[in-house]
Amino acid sequence: QVQLAESGGGLVQAGGSLRLSCAASGRTFSSYAMGWFRQAPGKERDFVAAISRGEGGITYYSGSVKGRFTISRDNAKNTVYLQMNSLKPEDTAVYYCAADLAGLRGTESRYYDYWGQGTQVTVSS
Repeated sequence: QVQLAESGGGLVQAGGSLRLSCAASGRTFSSYAMGWFRQAPGKERDFVAAISRGEGGITYYSGSVKGRFTISRDNAKNTVYLQMNSLKPEDTAVYYCAADLAGLRGTESRYYDYWGQGTQVTVSS
C-alpha cells in the first residue's frame, strides 16, 4: 500500500509561483509513474502532468499548463514535484498527486492506483 502526502499549496497572486511536493511512503517509488491532477469546486478532476517511472525523463502536460508547469521527481527522496509558474486564477483548485504502479498507462484518473489527500492552491487576481 502506498501513502502519498502533498504539500506546498497556498495563496499566491496571479503571475506568481508555487512548488508542490508529494512524498510517497512506498518502497518501490522509482517504479511508479507519478501524476498530478487538480479539481476545482463543482468541476471534474483534471489531469495536469505526469512523469514516467525510473529515471523519470519522460513528462506529459495538459494543454492548459504546458509551458508553465514542470513535473519532476527525486527517487532518492521518494518525492515528486510540481513547479508552477505564471499562475492564473484558473489554476485555483485542490491539487492531488497520484501513483500509477503499472507505469504511465495514461493521463486519465482511472489509471492511477493511489492518491494523496490534496493540497489547496488559490491564485488571486
